[in-house]
Amino acid sequence: MKVVTAAEMRQIDQDTIEGIGIPGIVLMETAGNAIVRAIEQHYPTCQRIGILTGKGNNGGDGIVIARQLAHIGRDVHLFLVSPQESFTGEAHINLQIAKNLGLQIEEILTDRETSLNRIASCELLVDAIFGTGLRGAVRDPIVAVINAINHLPTPILSVDLPSGLDADTGQPLGTCVQADRTVTIGLPKRGLLMHPGAELTGKLEVVDIGFPEQVVDAQNIKVHWTTATQASQWVPPRPAASHKGSYGRVLVVAGSTGMTGAAALASEAALRAGAGLVTLATPKHLNPILEGLLPEVMTLPLPETEAGSLTVSATSAILEFAEKTKSVLAIGPGLSQHPETVLFVHQLIRENREQELGLRMVIDADGLNALAQDRNILSLLDRETVLTPHPGEMARLTDASVSTLEKDRIHTAQQFASEHSLTLVFKGAPTVSADANGEVWINSTGNPGMATGGMGDVLTGVIAGLIAQGIASKRAAALGVYLHGLAGDLAAEALGMHGLIASDVLKAVPQAIASFEKLSKVQ
Repeated sequence: MKVVTAAEMRQIDQDTIEGIGIPGIVLMETAGNAIVRAIEQHYPTCQRIGILTGKGNNGGDGIVIARQLAHIGRDVHLFLVSPQESFTGEAHINLQIAKNLGLQIEEILTDRETSLNRIASCELLVDAIFGTGLRGAVRDPIVAVINAINHLPTPILSVDLPSGLDADTGQPLGTCVQADRTVTIGLPKRGLLMHPGAELTGKLEVVDIGFPEQVVDAQNIKVHWTTATQASQWVPPRPAASHKGSYGRVLVVAGSTGMTGAAALASEAALRAGAGLVTLATPKHLNPILEGLLPEVMTLPLPETEAGSLTVSATSAILEFAEKTKSVLAIGPGLSQHPETVLFVHQLIRENREQELGLRMVIDADGLNALAQDRNILSLLDRETVLTPHPGEMARLTDASVSTLEKDRIHTAQQFASEHSLTLVFKGAPTVSADANGEVWINSTGNPGMATGGMGDVLTGVIAGLIAQGIASKRAAALGVYLHGLAGDLAAEALGMHGLIASDVLKAVPQAIASFEKLSKVQ
């Protein structure tokens, strides 16, 4: 699903009205209808409903909602946060209709205390104060109104986005409505999906009001929201006449003394994601341990440093094996930052480029830390390479602070992927994937229970396992992130979020993929 900025949404709205000829008041009526249906579905017993409206189009939507709720018998009260004479355009027309119908209308600013008491008596509040057109911080007296309704126990449904939320960044503009549910119109806005906006949004619902497809396509929107429907379309089929060779091979380059778990998690995750064959390249002294842990995974024991990590001399064996078997390389989990191991990572990437082997790579953890020590190596990577940094690793790759990178996760991922011509998975809440062409996918799965060690190792294996099955790296990245998060959600549903561990998520990956089969049957 495409995700828009405020400017893109305004342009779609304008082009629909001026270019296609659908009047704005028709779009407003359709939006009102859609939101009333949502209210009937989610709040069927709420009779006394307060609608807080501003003077713009968002307020106009709110007035339509009030009229239609009154028509079906709800006890509706319109609370205007702006003087009636300030309403213009379609909002003004709908306000006049509401007055002609005798709806209960009052201006909050005339007697704020009395109005707030009436608002407090409502069973549901509909927030239609500000839409995407808000500029700058919310000012008094509206600040006081928003703060007052946020302190009420009454559920709040926001129209399009919570009033006071920056539609692009998800940051509150001074103050912001804390919605229980937001019904957004046409397409989701970036700020609804990025924190803290996602928390202020509550449950998000997107309603279609008929924006023509060609108008939306003309905007060349590059940001998307990965949904179950989209992700399910990327999973390759498994024909009855297939065999293990049909689903590709993964060579996991991982592990060092004290970090066998990372190597084991990444290796098993590649199998759980559907790869046909997985081999683990690891320091030779770890081989007996890992063979015992991973009966389904083959091993490639390699030369090691005195500290028990891989040496530069392991490079040729890995490249020879990977080229011969056409394996996808998953590099980094638990490798260590031993100086010789760092040089090994550099050499592996350098020789892949110089020998024109074209090996596909997923680089994580200490693989990323090795890149951070010589960023010139980034120029040797290609469009099929996937990097999977968390914010700390991203900071080391860019010299930017974590806080700077987190201010706009979409821009951070998009800029880095485009600049270095590769695929980037910027892990976090939410995880954002970007490819070399600037296409971005915002993930919709996952939960706080996944904030624990080993989760990134599982993700690395899942992405590598998907690439091995023939999925393009950029798609495997977005799909892998979605499946990883969905497996986390399924595990949390069964076990709870407290104490959730990476192996719980690992075991749930097949169940996550299986859920797509159920989805396709429903469709």
